[in-house]
Amino acid sequence: MSKRITHIFDHFKIVNIRNNKRIVVFLISLLISTSLWFLNALSKDYSTTISYPVKFINPPDNRFLAVKTPTKLELDIDGQGFTLLRFKLLGFAPLSLDINEITKNLESNSGNYQVMSQNLISKISGQLNSDIKITHIYPEVLEIVLDSLVSKTVPVELDINANFEPQFDLKSPIETIPNEVEITGPATVLDNITVIKTKVNILNKLNSSIKQDIELIHPEKTTILPEKVSLIIDIEKYTEKELKIPVEVLNKPKNTRIKLFPSEAKVVFQIGLSRFENAKTSDFGASVDYDSIVKDVNSLSINLYKKPDFILGIRIVPEKVEFLIETNN
Repeated sequence: MSKRITHIFDHFKIVNIRNNKRIVVFLISLLISTSLWFLNALSKDYSTTISYPVKFINPPDNRFLAVKTPTKLELDIDGQGFTLLRFKLLGFAPLSLDINEITKNLESNSGNYQVMSQNLISKISGQLNSDIKITHIYPEVLEIVLDSLVSKTVPVELDINANFEPQFDLKSPIETIPNEVEITGPATVLDNITVIKTKVNILNKLNSSIKQDIELIHPEKTTILPEKVSLIIDIEKYTEKELKIPVEVLNKPKNTRIKLFPSEAKVVFQIGLSRFENAKTSDFGASVDYDSIVKDVNSLSINLYKKPDFILGIRIVPEKVEFLIETNN
């Protein structure tokens, strides 16, 4: 029984080998015929449409592209299958269109040029494979809008957030060098530009002076000179100082005498160490207003009407003074 089963298996193996050989022969024949068909197909001429990248270069002197131009052109092309296949497999390097050249013989309407795409076929064909023929270009009309380049000087506007360690503050206002820049671009763009802002800068816990380059925000289609400015932050340590100053009386009638209690006030403020000796009593002015006297009220508020610009956190002690009026009959 086992010999018979073995004989049956051997028979199937022989049949499978024969069948496998037939399949292999069939597949090889199919591959050869397909290749021949494919090669024959590629040897024929075809027409197709491709989307081709394009860039516009070399505008006339002192002129600027004011309207966005197409980034791709649709080309109807004819060519042999081999050429078209190779063309598509290798990819497309962008076409370059010289604005100065394609507009030099055209009349403009306020800088607006209408360029017929068909007139560009020879210029574009020279940048493609010589075996490819361009039959049509879309869009049929290219609109080239040129604006005049103008320049003007505008101030730099700082966009900065700075905070300081305790007892430290600005010695002088934050500034940039230079504080103005020259911006160049289309007149229509520059009409709306009054300042050039710096990029946002956040500085924390400052305790020493800073000088560093800071970038500017460039409006679209413009150039700026210089492209960066120097940020100057002059910092120093502050300390507390106090001075006694006389209190004046404003709007006092001629025949009236008024006594203040006290007649002097103390001003307490923060001042940079470099200016500590500069702050003097004569730099301050304090007063009360006789016209603000109210019946049954025996005190007047002190107004600090004069103080130096370089001090911080000023307060006056006391904030009010009592008074006594003496009238001369």
